[in-house]
Amino acid sequence: MLRTALLAFALSPAVAAAADGAATKAAAPDLSALIECRLGHADFMAYMPVLQDPLKAVALGWRPLPQSNPFMVEYRLNAPVTVFGRSSDHIAFAGEGVVAVLDLPDPRVLARELQLETAIDTPQKVLAGKEARATVLDGPDGSPGWVETAVITASNVDSHPGQTLAGCSYSLDAPEPAEPAEPAAAPATTAAPSPRGAQPR
Repeated sequence: MLRTALLAFALSPAVAAAADGAATKAAAPDLSALIECRLGHADFMAYMPVLQDPLKAVALGWRPLPQSNPFMVEYRLNAPVTVFGRSSDHIAFAGEGVVAVLDLPDPRVLARELQLETAIDTPQKVLAGKEARATVLDGPDGSPGWVETAVITASNVDSHPGQTLAGCSYSLDAPEPAEPAEPAAAPATTAAPSPRGAQPR
């Protein structure tokens, strides 16, 4: 009877969900390191299944938030992360980037601390960034010459007034195709002297 009870417990949906959650946590790269550009593109892509499945997000301790910005997928964290010397329980994914949403009204403060380069600086919009890493490696298909980059960013958006979005954008770019070699120039030829020119006058 004990064996039957244990088997029934092991097969219960709650235990299955807990086991799946533990596996998801074990497989997930360090979130703070990801936001601070200390990981790579493959680590960023490891979170894609989480973004596509709310249950996987919940298993990580992330609570999906209503979409206040059409370009962002946002979560509230049960356990805050510390990034760039600041704590946050609010993160967002956008395109190939992940950011922490900080209660910092002016992104310029963080941009100065991290020595970021200013791309946009107007009363309404601030965007600053800095390449943290650029690495040449083999691509997903095994071909050489791919370039992986990680760029630290700090910005603001209208949908989150009084807050700073700070994080990392990852990219993996295929090598540019080699330009076709120019055909070799034909060897110069010397014209034979005209027989008429050789005749004596």
